[in-house]
Amino acid sequence: MHVTNFNERHDGRLFFNTGRRLNNGLIRLGHSILEFSDRDIQKYYKNYKDLNGAKNLNNKLKKTCYNFKPDLIIFGHADLVSPDTLGELKDDYPNLKMSQWFLDPLNKKGPDFERNKSRILDKADYMEANFLTTSPDVLNFLSRKTRNFYIPNPSDSSFETLKNYNKNCNMDVFFALSHGVHRGILKMGKQDDRAIFVKKLMEKTKNVKFDIYGINKVQPIWADHYFKTISNSKMGLNLSRGEPIKYYSSDRITQIIGNGLVTLIDEKTCYRNFFNNQEMVFYKNLEDLSEKIIKISQDEKLRKKIGHNGRSKYLKYFNSTLVADYIIKKTFDINNKNKFYWEK
Repeated sequence: MHVTNFNERHDGRLFFNTGRRLNNGLIRLGHSILEFSDRDIQKYYKNYKDLNGAKNLNNKLKKTCYNFKPDLIIFGHADLVSPDTLGELKDDYPNLKMSQWFLDPLNKKGPDFERNKSRILDKADYMEANFLTTSPDVLNFLSRKTRNFYIPNPSDSSFETLKNYNKNCNMDVFFALSHGVHRGILKMGKQDDRAIFVKKLMEKTKNVKFDIYGINKVQPIWADHYFKTISNSKMGLNLSRGEPIKYYSSDRITQIIGNGLVTLIDEKTCYRNFFNNQEMVFYKNLEDLSEKIIKISQDEKLRKKIGHNGRSKYLKYFNSTLVADYIIKKTFDINNKNKFYWEK
C-alpha cells in the first residue's frame, strides 16, 4: 500500500509528482499497489465531528489494511496518519513492514527545519527505514531505531519525454518557483531568497534570455503548461530553498535534467559525486554561475552535449524503477549484488 498525496482534488495539476513516479516504479517491478491518497481522503471525509478529517482518515486506513492485507506500507509525507494507528497495525499484523520517504529540505539554515524534522520523527519508531532526498550523514537528529537512506528524486521516462538538446530553443535559462505546490499561486508579500538570487543573476547577464515564473508577480506554472514552457529553454536553474546541503534538491531537478536542459546546480550540493562537468554545470557563486551561463548560451554544441549527457545518465541511474526497487530491498533488508549508483 502506498500512502501519500495523489492530488486527486487538484484535477491533474500535479500529475507528475513523486508519489506517482514511485507508483510507476513499483508497478514496473511487478508489485500489486493500492493507492491511498491521504490528503484527498482527509479533505473529503472531514465533518463537524472531525474538523481536520484525521479521525476518519486513520479509521479508513485501518479498514483498508484489513481488506488488502499489505506486506508493506510506504508512507510519503502522510502527516495526519497517527503513530497510534501504526502501532495498532503492527500489533494486528506482526509481519507488516513500513517505511517512509521524505522530500522536503532538512537544512537547519533552511525553511521549516523544526517542522520537517518533527514530521520525520513522528513515525520513525514504527518504520523499518526512512528514505530522504538529503544525505543522512549530514543530519544529526535521525532516530537510531530506524535505518536511514538517501534516495535521489526519481526520474520517469513516461513524464520526462522532452529532449531539448535535439532542438533550437529561444530562451536561455528557465526558472520557476512557487510558494507551495498545493497552494498553486504566490503569497502576497512573501520574501524568498531564491527570488533575490535570480534577480541579481539577471542583472549580471544582461544579454541572456530568462524565462522566469513565480517572481515579480508572475504566477507559477503547472501541468502541461509547465512542460510546454520548459521545452523552449536551453538551461534550467536548479535552485532550492535554504542553504545548499549534501545531495538535497527539490524535485525540480527531474524535470530539468530529465528533459534535456542543461542543469545549473550549486556545487555545495555535492552532486559532483554522481555527475561530471560534461553532464551538469556546477557553480561556486553568483559570479561563477553568470560566466558559465553566458558561455553556454553562446555555444550550442556544448549546450547540447551537456543536456544530452545529463539526461541520459539521470534516466539510466536515477529512475523511478530503481528508486522503488531500492526502497523495497532496504525495507526488507534484501542484499543486492551490485550497489545502486547513488550508494557511492
